[in-house]
Amino acid sequence: MPSALPDGEPVPEDGALPAAALTGAADRPLGFYLHVPYCATRCGYCDFNTYTATELRGTGGVLASRDNYADTLTDEVRLARKVLGDDPRPVRTVFVGGGTPTLLAAADLVRMLAAVREEFGLAPDAEVTTEANPESVDPTYLAELREGGFNRISFGMQSARRHVLRVLDRTHTPGRPEACVAEARAAGFAHVNLDLIYGTPGESDDDWRASLDAAVGAGPDHVSAYALIVEEGTGLARRIRRGEVPMTDDDVHADRYLIADEALAAAGFDWYEVSNWATSEAARCLHNELYWRGADWWGAGPGAHSHVGGVRWWNVKHPGAYAAALAAGRSPGAGRELLTDEDRRVERVLLELRLRDGVPLALLRPEGLAAAARARADGLLESGPYEYGRAALTLRGRLLADAVVRDLVD
Repeated sequence: MPSALPDGEPVPEDGALPAAALTGAADRPLGFYLHVPYCATRCGYCDFNTYTATELRGTGGVLASRDNYADTLTDEVRLARKVLGDDPRPVRTVFVGGGTPTLLAAADLVRMLAAVREEFGLAPDAEVTTEANPESVDPTYLAELREGGFNRISFGMQSARRHVLRVLDRTHTPGRPEACVAEARAAGFAHVNLDLIYGTPGESDDDWRASLDAAVGAGPDHVSAYALIVEEGTGLARRIRRGEVPMTDDDVHADRYLIADEALAAAGFDWYEVSNWATSEAARCLHNELYWRGADWWGAGPGAHSHVGGVRWWNVKHPGAYAAALAAGRSPGAGRELLTDEDRRVERVLLELRLRDGVPLALLRPEGLAAAARARADGLLESGPYEYGRAALTLRGRLLADAVVRDLVD
């Protein structure tokens, strides 16, 4: 089952934000995340807020239907315009995620993007991304997306090995993601990402190297590689509990990360966030950088999270409840929290340390500064950036990033 939403205070029915949330907004970039909660099947490792047709049957009626989802999400974009009032910022990034956004017709995704453009305007160099399942697109579909304003696409490849895909319950065939890269390039997409997962039970080092070779050979300009995390309540967690497949191993994850970094660096990719590599600065995912740097974004869709000026809120999870709230003229927000200055400091350390240029030492308290000095001595932080007032991870530090950041936020 999808993970639970956090606790929080109620969201006003009209979605209104405290006046302070928009103070200084003109100096912060604004992004939109558009969540599409539908999947053809549920992958065994997935903990996202997604639903198959079987899971929705009888739980939301016509309100939960994919057929009218673009209209429903457009209603929330219009609500965002009302809530943000005369905020003059054009939208810098739009990211359509899921779920499987490409289960919707391309025209629906284009219509959702058009709603953002009509209500807010897009910056001249706006980054507009959609995630895509390799089996749910073809050249015609991709051309329609490109013509409609999308300029970046992210394909879920995960692995090039059939037996690894089988453990993950991925339904695409090996080789199809690589073909999608070529089709996206032919359609005119400037930037293409491939998502990979390492550490799947039954995957060998050679399997992982083969996946990296296939991904690099396809010609994307961005690769994301994530360690498999086994979330409670997922099909994979149940299989591991029954002893059908072994548990993931942290040492294996570390070895696979080193293999990935070496292979991607050799192919001309530079890391800019612990799990992300790009061939140039222009190829980086600007939308994700908004998250990592604490900028403003509005998350539209069931279960989507938003952040504006230190106010964070999240929508109801179920597509039927989400649509019903909007149909009644209410915000679909389920709860929110007002971040304190200390909350925001801690989050900056947690997120910015994962970036290549690191986090300013000025954000650390005395205990954190002492921890940073120890981490530098232990080879976990780069000496050069440290001399200029920044804590930036070494390769070894990236392997131990979670432990390093826990020490630095003290």
